[in-house]
Amino acid sequence: MERFSLRGQVALVTGASRGVGRGVALALRHSGAIVYATGRTIARADLEPSIHRVRCDHTDDAAVRQAFERIQSEQGTLHILVNNAWGGYERMVDETGRFTWTAPFWEQPAWRWEAMMSAGVRAAFVASQHAARMMTPLHRGLIVNISFWAAQKYLRNVIYGISKAATDKLTSDTAEELNSYGVSVVSLYPGLVKTEAVVGAGIFDLATAETPEFVGRAVAALASDPKVARWSGRVLVAATLAREYGFTDLDGRLPPVLTRDDV
Repeated sequence: MERFSLRGQVALVTGASRGVGRGVALALRHSGAIVYATGRTIARADLEPSIHRVRCDHTDDAAVRQAFERIQSEQGTLHILVNNAWGGYERMVDETGRFTWTAPFWEQPAWRWEAMMSAGVRAAFVASQHAARMMTPLHRGLIVNISFWAAQKYLRNVIYGISKAATDKLTSDTAEELNSYGVSVVSLYPGLVKTEAVVGAGIFDLATAETPEFVGRAVAALASDPKVARWSGRVLVAATLAREYGFTDLDGRLPPVLTRDDV
């Protein structure tokens, strides 16, 4: 049985075909929320039948608008938005076989900047616009922007760091404008997550890694908290929230709390 009840709440999770997005969608559904999950390959995603799949490329404004219009038509409202869609992780190895992710910024491909800013930061901004229009009349709502420590610390990819810093700025500034409407906005930092890509890479020590559903439980905890406004505008860490709200990972473990110095 899930600890947090979101029965009657409507949630949208972007980029939910796999990884963290999929885990968040599953956790919210298990907590009783009505969940819509978007992604370019969402039709093939391993999701429960009760989750509403919406094929959506978040770089396509018309497709994004249609996704929100569908939620408005079918549910009449939206309570939770999780901005997880991202880009720029594609083609980490170039045509010569070189691993480009950690290349210095002057050797980074320009498409990576476009992908991270368009499919990541801009996509979160546009989705937040649509969500705010649905949430502000209700004077309630929660927007969660999935981010990471690269916003605060150099992690060997300049573009990645800039994009995550922009995500956190999106959080703080939109929170300023939404707080008076009863809508809260937070950035959420996972730890090392056992996504398909991380497990498949075979180079990470996964002994203390988090499942994608653990990140989802953090979102569920926030969404069920009637005092969530106390966190609005802030950066939150999933493992810290586990201790605050009393939840664990799927196997009962409490993953360690990472700090800026640990990553």
